[in-house]
Amino acid sequence: MLIDPISTRRLHNQRIMRTGLETAADIVDWLGAVQAQEYEPATWALALRMDGTPVRRDLEDAFEAGLILRTHVMRPTWHFVTQESIRWLLELTGPCVQRRMATYNRQLELDPPTMTRAAKIFERSLRDRQFLTRTELGERLRRAGLDASAMRLAHLAMHAELEGVICSGPRRGKQFTYALVAERAPQARRLERDEALAELARRFLRSHGPATVRDFVWWSGMATADAKRGFEACRAASEAIDGLTYWSVASGAGSLRDATAHLLPIYDEYLVAYRDRVAVPHAPSGITSESGQRVIFQHAAIVDGHIAGTWRTFRGPRDVTVTVTPLRRLKRDERRALANAGERYQRFLESPVEVQID
Repeated sequence: MLIDPISTRRLHNQRIMRTGLETAADIVDWLGAVQAQEYEPATWALALRMDGTPVRRDLEDAFEAGLILRTHVMRPTWHFVTQESIRWLLELTGPCVQRRMATYNRQLELDPPTMTRAAKIFERSLRDRQFLTRTELGERLRRAGLDASAMRLAHLAMHAELEGVICSGPRRGKQFTYALVAERAPQARRLERDEALAELARRFLRSHGPATVRDFVWWSGMATADAKRGFEACRAASEAIDGLTYWSVASGAGSLRDATAHLLPIYDEYLVAYRDRVAVPHAPSGITSESGQRVIFQHAAIVDGHIAGTWRTFRGPRDVTVTVTPLRRLKRDERRALANAGERYQRFLESPVEVQID
């Protein structure tokens, strides 16, 4: 049963165990898009794939400058995308997400004219780089006589994102703001649908492969027929492993890292991007540790490509404690490798980090 080669190749292709990309935009471009509803963990997901020792401020600077953008795309959740890709990604996958959201919009009595009107209000309000929070956009809607209760406002903002009108602006303290896509990504590419489909399939397979058609359907939100066309268009190669058909494309060069253990954040692409979970089984939301303690699964501690435990952070006044709860008995060298992974996280946070393994 050839399972381990899949996890090893994915670690390489996802740039967790291979060098060669230096910036946050490089990583997002390589992966295609990066799930990012949890903003701070998602910035760590980018940093742990980057060369050198990026710190959190580096990721913040890239986000503030709009080199990476955060918007709803592919699935009904936020993703990081690049300036270059935001338009063709939205035009390709946005209609699929809109169809999935239609039932919820009807329940909220949000008809197309209302959503179009709200998007136009957002556009006028944000013009000339007037970055506004969601609450402030809600105030603009109320002034125009539109009901902007919390859920309606969230869905109206998502609709405007999926239509390519708005996306993330720079943060204001800890608050997120919105900006116009036209101003935040003025040079964004546009692609014909078939070209965009092939490009998305190629980016997914080079960075997430080996992967199944079901994996790409889940990750991209596209239909199965589109997924198969995309794989064919990017000339993906298939192989049968353990009863499943996996697809890959060439993924380029890069030196290997020494690390065998990694502290992956919640919703990391290494885990969340796959529907077929035989090669790298996912942990359930609630787990029982080796000591018999019931814990809620948060972030994944990975050893040799497989989930060895879950980890949490506890912030003190001067330092951060990372507590790892193993799912199995860890060997001495595995414990040492997890401690070394904590050192990289320490460099990212620019704060002392102590790794404790229960």
